[in-house]
Amino acid sequence: MSTAAAALPTLPPLVEPVEALSRAELERYSRHLSLPGFGLEGQRRLRAASVLVIGAGGLGAPILNYLAAAGVGSITIIDDDVVEASNLQRQIIHRDADVGRSKVASAADAVHRLDPSLEVRTIEGRLTPENALDLFADHDVVLDGADNFATRYLSNDAAELTGTPLVWGTIFRFAGQVSTFVPGHGPMLRDLFPDIPEPDSVPNCAEGGVLGVLCGTVGSAMATEAIKLICGIGAPFIGRLLRYEALTGEYSTLRFSPDPDRPTVTDLTEVAAACAAVPTGGVAASSTADDIDVAEFRARRDEVVVVDVREDWERELTSIPGSVHLPLDDLRNGGWQALATVLGGSGPAGSTDDIVIHCKSGARSAEAVEILSGSAPAGVRLRSLAGGIDAWAGQN
Repeated sequence: MSTAAAALPTLPPLVEPVEALSRAELERYSRHLSLPGFGLEGQRRLRAASVLVIGAGGLGAPILNYLAAAGVGSITIIDDDVVEASNLQRQIIHRDADVGRSKVASAADAVHRLDPSLEVRTIEGRLTPENALDLFADHDVVLDGADNFATRYLSNDAAELTGTPLVWGTIFRFAGQVSTFVPGHGPMLRDLFPDIPEPDSVPNCAEGGVLGVLCGTVGSAMATEAIKLICGIGAPFIGRLLRYEALTGEYSTLRFSPDPDRPTVTDLTEVAAACAAVPTGGVAASSTADDIDVAEFRARRDEVVVVDVREDWERELTSIPGSVHLPLDDLRNGGWQALATVLGGSGPAGSTDDIVIHCKSGARSAEAVEILSGSAPAGVRLRSLAGGIDAWAGQN
């Protein structure tokens, strides 16, 4: 064994094994039973384990599939979303027939198809400051496949307060990251990223896109971490951040240590405020003076110029009638001049003094308003449609 490998942290198993496996289970998990250092005892530990999986989406899908297939005895799935057609490109636990169903119900059916004897609990809702501590304390390990910063930090703080091991992963476009946080045995998320980012500082999957198969790579790595923790095998990613770039096929590892100056988490007060800014669906709540809500927008629709900063393919799905199209990248490159060129002489009463910019959910349009606010002519009012075209379509 190399010096580097010997220095990696190892931990004892998280759970005591069940007394025995049935003959059917011995046959089912025979490929595990022959693994050196894993064997019968490791499989018995998996059968005794209880796991909480936050999110039944891109990361949750491979996590749930592989943990159920591996023989974990009890899984709780929490998610407040429903299956949409756009999920099926990456959320392989769901099928076309599941569109419109709650994700937790669809996921529960899927894992029961893999293992009918698996104990599954579903929670159709969000992880919140009100339920997080009890949920974490009730499970041996938690895997966080959430799609927003507030929930990720809530998971970290709940893990730190309850002492529950947490496997963390994130994906964006063509890249993914994985780490494992075990309170008292290494650094936590706040040692790596001390502050909760602004909700709209990074586009979500709907805004920025994600390579579907990337979810399998990252989610499978997360499931592997959970199995290592449960069985006490190998060296978890404690104090290490695994980074994967799909386009280059390169993996890298960043080592990090506890920050001695970081305040200890004592309650969920700070993260509760962040969670309050993320309504159902994971889109950041908008409350700035540069926004216009859907009700006002509808009332004043004929008095404003509407600019759509989404991509061409998004407009093929749906668009606001009469809107002007200017992709955000073009706006970033050309600023006000790009918008002025596209608008030409359009606008209320032949002017362009009241402009509403929209995207899918509000993040890109807010950026567009920020880009333009410093260069727009005097008297021009720029606002972002709160909730984007999703909010507008929801009131049709």
